[in-house]
Amino acid sequence: MSVPDRIGVVGTTSSGIARLPRLRAFLGADRIELRAFARVDAMVGWGRKTNTARARRVAARLERPFLALEDGFLRSMGLGKHGHAPWSLVVDDLGIYYDATRTSRLEHLLQFGTFGGAERRRARRAIDLIVETNLSKYNHAPDFDLGPATSRRVLVVDQSDGDLSLTLGRARPFDAMLRDTLAEHPDAEILLKTHPDALAGRARSSFDPARLDPRVRVLGAPASPQHLIAQVDHVVTRTSQFGFEALMAGRSVTLHGAPFYGGWGLTDDRVSIPRRTTHRSVEEIFAAAYLRYARYVDPETEERCELETVIERLALQRRLQERNRGTTVAVGFSRWKQSFVPAFVSGIGSTVRFGAASEPADRVLVWGTRSVDVSPRGTSGSPVVWRMEDGFLRSVGLGSDLHAPSSLVVDRAGMYYDPRTPSELEELLQHGSFSEDELRRARVLRARIAASGLSKYNPTTAQRVRGRADRDVVLVVGQVEDDASIRLGCLDVRTNEALLTEARAARPDAHLLYKPHPDVVSGNRVGAVGAAAQIADEVVVDASLAECLHHAAEVHTMTSLVGFEALLRGLHVVVYGQPFYAGWGLTEDRHPHPRRTRRVGLDALVAATLIRYPRYVSQTTGQLVPPEVIVDQLLRARTETPTSIGSTRLGRAARKAANLATVLLRAAKRSPS
Repeated sequence: MSVPDRIGVVGTTSSGIARLPRLRAFLGADRIELRAFARVDAMVGWGRKTNTARARRVAARLERPFLALEDGFLRSMGLGKHGHAPWSLVVDDLGIYYDATRTSRLEHLLQFGTFGGAERRRARRAIDLIVETNLSKYNHAPDFDLGPATSRRVLVVDQSDGDLSLTLGRARPFDAMLRDTLAEHPDAEILLKTHPDALAGRARSSFDPARLDPRVRVLGAPASPQHLIAQVDHVVTRTSQFGFEALMAGRSVTLHGAPFYGGWGLTDDRVSIPRRTTHRSVEEIFAAAYLRYARYVDPETEERCELETVIERLALQRRLQERNRGTTVAVGFSRWKQSFVPAFVSGIGSTVRFGAASEPADRVLVWGTRSVDVSPRGTSGSPVVWRMEDGFLRSVGLGSDLHAPSSLVVDRAGMYYDPRTPSELEELLQHGSFSEDELRRARVLRARIAASGLSKYNPTTAQRVRGRADRDVVLVVGQVEDDASIRLGCLDVRTNEALLTEARAARPDAHLLYKPHPDVVSGNRVGAVGAAAQIADEVVVDASLAECLHHAAEVHTMTSLVGFEALLRGLHVVVYGQPFYAGWGLTEDRHPHPRRTRRVGLDALVAATLIRYPRYVSQTTGQLVPPEVIVDQLLRARTETPTSIGSTRLGRAARKAANLATVLLRAAKRSPS
């Protein structure tokens, strides 16, 4: 018997539990009942807290199960006490995992369960990912460098004074644990990690700093657990989850209490648990706790998901959060851009201000290749400038019509459309390596984008391409002629008319299909070609890019992103400038770039361009997400919000006003999730 995935009507006596985000999804409940309990299928409460007594009595009187809830082992980015809702919960019908005075569902799994080879291999892959990406229960703490080691290092883990996991986990007194550690490791450096809640002022530590032995070095600042574990040799704790995370990283662990991972033959146990007689591997304990016992909900879909989804999201958010730490001053941004920029460069431990480059900050953020005069700043003492631009899966509708972006790029080296200097994207393609998992993910993403017809802006239109069955269709892509990518990335062909003329000369017998840039058609930007109808065989205005690419056998462009989108669909691409996707052996280049000497496969190009390089922000939660989430949202928005490029000036003004209002409302609602 185990806790069912679907419960029906769930009762609770706690208004706080009733308000818990996504609780119905965690429990598989149809309804959460706070008052009328006669028809509930189960009662729930928080762990072994004393305030669960009434709910337990109700469950006993109605002969319904009582289910204890607790945060999962990969909970969220930040602390629950700071408003971060859980992505993971455990649901226990026997006890709760930190209560060693009685059996819990987790202990029962470990004592009597069987774990097959596939499940153990899945556990090992997940463990490796968690260790590699520095994940823990909470993921707000920065990396912490202990400095050079002069001797063996032993880390002692503090916990909140009076925590239930200590009293119910049969923990020895902190002073006894520390005294034994000092005696058993006379030549080691003894480090003492303060609990995050104590550092945040939300709880008391278990020790008095004034009474500590001089050998003890207190780590009094927030620190990422896995980053800290990597720098020590041995971990000592009473019941902290930190001890299991140390086991995951291959460290030895001494326990002065009885946590869920103690008593299975992996730890040096100073408190015996006679009930636990089975020997377990790290992978089996992980499989029981993280794969079977804990439940996960995707905050984007608000539906149950697998552990791997949570690992992926937390790893992404943590990586970008570490990059964003400190103060960013954004210079020269319009009020419109100020409404959405912070979501892409903020996070726990970061501040974003809009001001002048001379203001004190860790970095200066500017749009595109704009020149900015900065004084030396940052830890290196060198000028730190980050450059921002639209990403490659941007929105449904034009940016010039004030459609908020789902994707932006933030480049610390240059800018992807400026070939004069290296960008982070170019460095990735020239020197980066990509795992088989990344390449496989890129392949799936590319296929989905091609099949669904997604592009940068995704307007929904009804016009169809006429094309020709007896001649190759060559798509010529118009651009905004004063665009930075043309000014910086073109050597000779710099206008749409010149591009059309060159394409006609190169393919005199082809059916030349010309698609002007949507911003030009909308009247927002310049680049109209009066002679287009005389040079091209067909000019399409309102046909979608997907429709044009469907008919095309070949694409000619100066620097347009459409060339990249054509590569995604397996088309031959001729480039007259030096866009980011040229020079890697995938395009026919009129002006090969001397710095780009590596031959890159299409999947690697996609992995770099769509997965690693951009940042994506969900239009639902305002949180950083992977590109697959944005693909889902763009496809959904494309069907729900039809747009048209060609419209009246009055209609465009109304559309801009509506879009601006939507973005401002979303910005105001953003909160930790």
